Amino acid sequence: MAFVAIYTVGRLKHSAEHPASREFFEVGAEVMREAAKTGHLVKEFSPNGRYFPEKESISQGTPFLTLTVWKSLSAIYTFSYSGLHKEALQNRKKWFGTLEERQPNYIVWWTDKVTDVSWKEAFKRYDLYLKHGPSPLAFDFKHVFDENGEKTVL
Repeated sequence: MAFVAIYTVGRLKHSAEHPASREFFEVGAEVMREAAKTGHLVKEFSPNGRYFPEKESISQGTPFLTLTVWKSLSAIYTFSYSGLHKEALQNRKKWFGTLEERQPNYIVWWTDKVTDVSWKEAFKRYDLYLKHGPSPLAFDFKHVFDENGEKTVL
C-alpha cells in the first residue's frame, strides 16, 4: 500500500504572539483534530524547531511548516478542500504573506513506507519541485501523478 505525504510551507505575516497568528494556531489545532477524525491521516510530524533551509528562505515573516502522511491522495485532496480546512484556506491571506513567484505553498509525493517520510525528505522534494517543476517525485493538485508515476487527475 502506498501512502501520500504532503509538505506545506508559508510565512506568517506576524509574530507567533500576534493576535492574528494566535487565531491561526487555534484554527490549525482544530483542523488537525478534524484531520485525525477522518481516519485517513496516518502521521503528523511536529514542526517545532524546524526552519526553512537557507535555499528555501522565502519572503519575510515567521516560518510555518507542516508535514503529514495520508492513506490516499483522494483523502488528502477531499480533506484539503472541505470543512474547516477549506475555511482556513479562505482565510489564508489574513494570516500568511505571499510566497515568491514559482514557490508553491505545498508539494505532494507518494511513499511506500511512512518511515521514509522526514523533514529532510520534504525539503529535498520541495527543492526538486522548485528546480524541475511537478513530477512523480514532487507534485501539486494541479499536476497530479498516481503511485506508478503516471499523470492522472483527481
